[in-house]
Amino acid sequence: MFHSPKLCLALVLLFASALVSAQKLSDQEIEQRVNSLLQQMTLEEKAGQLTQFVGNNPQTMEMIKQGKVGSLLGVLGAEQANAAQRAAVEASRLKIPLILGYDVIHGYRTIFPVPLASAGSFDPQLIEQAERVAAKESTASGVKWVFAPMVDIARDPRWGRIVEGAGEDPYLGSVIAAAKVRGFQGKDIADPESVVACAKHYVAYGAVEGGRDYNTVDISEQLLREIYLPPFHAAVEAGTGTLMSAFQDLNGVPASANHHTLTEILRGEWHFNGFVVSDWSATHELIAHGAAANDSQAAFRGVIAGVDMDMVDGAYLSSIPALVQSGKLPQSVVDEAVRRVLRIKFKAGLFERPYADPKREKTDILTPENREVARKLAFESLVLLQNMNNVLPLNRNQTIAVIGPLANDKSSQLGPWAGNGQAGDAITPLAAFRQKMGDDHVRYAKGVDIPPFESGLAAGVAAPAPPSATGVENAETESRPASIDDALATANKADVVVLFVGELAGMSGEASSRASLDLPGDQMKLIDAVISTRKPVVLVLESGRPLNISWAPERASAIVQAWYLGVEAGNAIAHTLLGDASPSGRLPLSWPRSVGQIPIYYNHKNTGRPSAPDRWHTGYLDLAKDPLFPFGYGLSYTTFSYRNLKADSRVPQDGTLHASAEVENTGKREGTEVVQLYVHDRVAPTSRPVRELKGFQRVTLAAGEHKAVEFTVKVNDLGSYDPNMHWIVPTGTYDVWVAPDSASGLQGTFEVK
Repeated sequence: MFHSPKLCLALVLLFASALVSAQKLSDQEIEQRVNSLLQQMTLEEKAGQLTQFVGNNPQTMEMIKQGKVGSLLGVLGAEQANAAQRAAVEASRLKIPLILGYDVIHGYRTIFPVPLASAGSFDPQLIEQAERVAAKESTASGVKWVFAPMVDIARDPRWGRIVEGAGEDPYLGSVIAAAKVRGFQGKDIADPESVVACAKHYVAYGAVEGGRDYNTVDISEQLLREIYLPPFHAAVEAGTGTLMSAFQDLNGVPASANHHTLTEILRGEWHFNGFVVSDWSATHELIAHGAAANDSQAAFRGVIAGVDMDMVDGAYLSSIPALVQSGKLPQSVVDEAVRRVLRIKFKAGLFERPYADPKREKTDILTPENREVARKLAFESLVLLQNMNNVLPLNRNQTIAVIGPLANDKSSQLGPWAGNGQAGDAITPLAAFRQKMGDDHVRYAKGVDIPPFESGLAAGVAAPAPPSATGVENAETESRPASIDDALATANKADVVVLFVGELAGMSGEASSRASLDLPGDQMKLIDAVISTRKPVVLVLESGRPLNISWAPERASAIVQAWYLGVEAGNAIAHTLLGDASPSGRLPLSWPRSVGQIPIYYNHKNTGRPSAPDRWHTGYLDLAKDPLFPFGYGLSYTTFSYRNLKADSRVPQDGTLHASAEVENTGKREGTEVVQLYVHDRVAPTSRPVRELKGFQRVTLAAGEHKAVEFTVKVNDLGSYDPNMHWIVPTGTYDVWVAPDSASGLQGTFEVK
């Protein structure tokens, strides 16, 4: 009897669904099945489970059938994913399914604000919801494993990958890391709409010297444990199935061969039982690090240290069998690595449900509901930095000039590493303003082009789409080359200018470090010309990092940091500037005045000379030492006041601190305040940061409304590492603040006894 491939696949899917609904494997059953498979595997098949390749070309498909591949990355679409899985499940000897991975950094097809932007929402519940959408879309396309969340702490905005993380603070980073893991994995990673999360890049990648990607990192153990490890620990505590090791070396030992971090801390202290995958070719790159002479030595160092799966370079596949046979590499080490990989495959339900449902690609991707989540997160991520004379929100009866190279750039709204996003899906600010106000009230000029740097655009950036023209006058303007003269003429015909400047999406992200934070190209010439018209100027910055705008507070009426807000960027920006939403985003990092201040971060140490009336204190001769805008800062269209701080006067070391303050909306419209709790230990065995974030809450208040905002913090979470790297909670006096940002607020004290 003849059966079509589609009918066979449908029957397989139906049977797999019945299996899943009938039973869920217990941990004990999973271990039994893992061990049973291990006993049947050859050394080559074990090495295959520890190997990941790219795509499903004919050569790779043949290797899959031979049991020499455990994972693929970059295979998109149910048809392609199922073809790869059939090779593994139906044609290989042991029928072990693949785990298919992809970089889903801020959305799969529905692209959300870049992670640095969404961190500024201070809304972990909404971030978790966004990752549920990303997981649903990913699995609809056959992807079961996402290389996210990126949880690296970064204190240097020159580093391009700062855009992928949550900023500079370990507490905020930890809360968001846990939220993202929960969003990706759901209640059960075996759920057909859940993916396996991969916290990356383990560890301290954000501390690369000079902000140069892939560069070396040399930091103390205390700094590692107190700043860079906490978000990874939070991801592990939230149940992340996997981690990815980093590219750089750490204190002289490459992160992808670092036994201390990968085994002593991750396995020994945190009891992590998932698996670790290397970053792209990081095993082979141990040779360039000078940590290995060849791929065999690199594979040995990687697997011994605790990297279980080798990404793309094939070093494990080509080297592990011979290493074991020679006696250099204990087979028990290989077996444990394979056991970890198989364990996650079982937990993810891949043995029971290896295939993607093709129907879901038509129903679950880029839906109106998904876009609504993206729009809400974009609204909450935008940060209002200045609003002189309440120029915002804009008057709808005015004529506005939308000017700048990013006002109608669809691709750059998505930002770098935009998953499977398409530039055509994005709504630009210009399109949104026109839709909201009509062509008669919106004039447009590009002004200048932003030339890409010679190194080219970063990977993962969708190709630019041509601007859409509506209206005869606008069509004529858009068809001409960018011209500052056109921008001046356009500004002079308007009541107010909204000026969109910043970076192309490819100027942030991997391999996109910058030595300067100045606006690239001739954007400053455009800005100078537009400001010379003396029209009110709303400066909207689109970028993946803070840029040098030390000149802006005195020259622009309003300053808005929009970051890259995703497919709904235009709606979020235009609707916020027109007053349909009041800004509530906050800065997840300190904004430097100059690149010379870098690294700059709010939770710095006091030093022995924090301040003095003369020059003999920490600082600069030619510039203030404080940032242009502090961590946690952001304005709204209303104002808030704080009063009546209360905190426990004494708390035991094993107790809980309670602190509260009344927050009142003193303006004329509803608004959302991000209320933040900071603590400082005055005397400890090691010097302590001047402030440390220990809690935050988003509080929405109507005009004139006030509310007591309460915080509870376990005293153990206020501790620190002593010089011997033991976690302690020193007794004595602590400062506490309830504040709108890291540089202000109500201050009190309490005692830990």
